Formats: sequence, structure tokens, C-alpha cells
Amino acid sequence: MKKVLIGLLCAAVIIGAMIWVAVNREKEETVSVAYFDNITHGQALIMKHNQTLQNMLGDDVDVSWVSFNAGPAEVEACFSGDIDIGYIGPVPAATAYTKSDGDFIIISGVTNGGAMLIARKDAKIHSVEDLKGRTVSVPQLGNTQHLLLLDLMKKNNLSAVSEGGNVKVIEAQNADVVNLFRSGDVDAALVPEPWGTTILKETDADIVLDYDQLNSGKDYSTAVVMVNKQYMKEHEEIVKKFLQAHIDATNYIVSKPEEAALVMNEQLDEDTGKSLKEDVINEAIKRIDYNYEIPKASIMDYSGLCLEQKFIDAELKEDAFDGRLLEQLSK
Repeated sequence: MKKVLIGLLCAAVIIGAMIWVAVNREKEETVSVAYFDNITHGQALIMKHNQTLQNMLGDDVDVSWVSFNAGPAEVEACFSGDIDIGYIGPVPAATAYTKSDGDFIIISGVTNGGAMLIARKDAKIHSVEDLKGRTVSVPQLGNTQHLLLLDLMKKNNLSAVSEGGNVKVIEAQNADVVNLFRSGDVDAALVPEPWGTTILKETDADIVLDYDQLNSGKDYSTAVVMVNKQYMKEHEEIVKKFLQAHIDATNYIVSKPEEAALVMNEQLDEDTGKSLKEDVINEAIKRIDYNYEIPKASIMDYSGLCLEQKFIDAELKEDAFDGRLLEQLSK
């Protein structure tokens, strides 16, 4: 009887150890990738739809795609350890870097351009100065479009009501802005594509500043790839395969934009239950530069603006960027 009990105890220990190993192995072999359901994160939509990253990683690593509406919420998920790699705006990426003391770094570019300041026609807003006394929406306070709006306002002697100024700035889900325009609850919005084109097509609205008129007309970054530095150190091969899939998706969009637009649209439909009209997505893509080169100059420009607006308390340093793996793959 004693031998039987010892045997059962040993078996229980072995089974418990096997379960512990299996659970931890599963955890270690899952990569969580964040993205937005926007075509400014088009590479993510294509990689998810075509399962290119999953195919590269094989059966041993599970890819978990997690969608967000805007960067600040994604940064919170990164800090909580829920995200390993993220498609994100450059401003939240800068925030993540500074607030984590460099734990989150930028390893690739994604898109440049692709945002617009638009207004309801009946609001009669023809310039940034006309925003005085109006309500303007951005996807989320603290995100890239919010910073662009604050910079535009500052250059035109305007400021937010929350700072004692004369422009009411609110955050609104991108998908809700069309209804806010129709109801008259907002007068203008600074939004990324495809939402800018969607609002133009579905409401009575005008472009105040097009994608190439924002940020002093500079070739400004709209999205980058951010990674947990410790995760990259421990899982370099996974990050390398991710970057290869990202490069391939970028080249695919650049070489076959109309075909790529169809794939993006199918994934948007799967994610949100609603696809974009063909003319909307084809027009929106023309406002976006898909490019995996790390846009250091643009991001450092954002860093300075972030410091001015007190989004961060220190500028980015050189170690905020790590293009080593990207350089190896793009040779």
C-alpha cells in the first residue's frame, strides 16, 4: 500500500510538472501583436488576413492579434505585459519609451501621411483659425492626431478649453465620427485614413488641411512598429520573422495597391463587421506612404512637440531606435 501511495504521489508530481511546463511553454511561445483597424496599419491587416506571420513562425508559436482604437490604450496594454510587438502611432511610441525608461523601442516604420483635418460644410471652417469656439474630435487624447491638432492650434494662437483656451477638443472612436458630423455634435475632426475619406464621402464635409498640409507639410510619420526590448532580446528570431513578414507586406502594398486594398478591406470586415466602399479605400490609400524605413527625423520632431505639449518630460535618445534587424533583412 505504501509503495502504491508513493507511486501515486510521484505520478502526481510528474503530471503537475508536465502541466507547469506546458502552460509556461504556451505562454512563452505566444507573440501578442497590437494594431488598429485602420489602413494606416495596412501591413498588420494583410499579415493577419493572409496568416503570413503565423506561417513563418510555424506551429510552435501562436500569433495573437489585438486591435485598438488609438495609441494611449495600446501603451497601457504594453505596460501591463499584454503586448509584445505593436503597430502604433509615433507619439504614443515616444510616450511608451520615455515613461518606461527605454523598455519600449521603435524597430521599423509603417506609414507616413494619411491624416486630415476636415470640417462640416455648414460650420464654415476654412482654416485652423476658424476652429475658435468650435468642437474638434481626435481618436484619443494623447495620440498622434491629438498632438498634430495641438501644434496647429498653437501656431494659430489657439488652445484647448481644458487649458483655458477657446477650442473644445474631445476624443471619439473613429467609427463614430460620421454620426457626430451628421448630428452636429462636432464641427471638425483630425483623423487618420480611411476615416477622413469616409467622412468626406458620407457627410457634407470639406477638407481644411489635407494629408500633405499637416505638420508644416513635412513627410510626417503616422505609424511605427514598437517592441518590448526585453522581449526582443529573449525572442530575437520571432521578432526577425515578424519584421520579414512586415517588409513583405509593405512591398506587396506598394507594388499592388488595389489588390492589397481588397485584402485590407476583407480583414476590416472580419474585424469590425463592416467593410469600406471600394472608392473610399482606393482614394484613402493614395494619401498614405507605406514605408518600413524608420522615420527618425519625423519622430524626433514629434518628440520635441511632445515635450512642448508636456506629453513627455524628456526627449527621445538614440537608443529609442533599433534598426539592426531591419537592416539585416532589407539588404
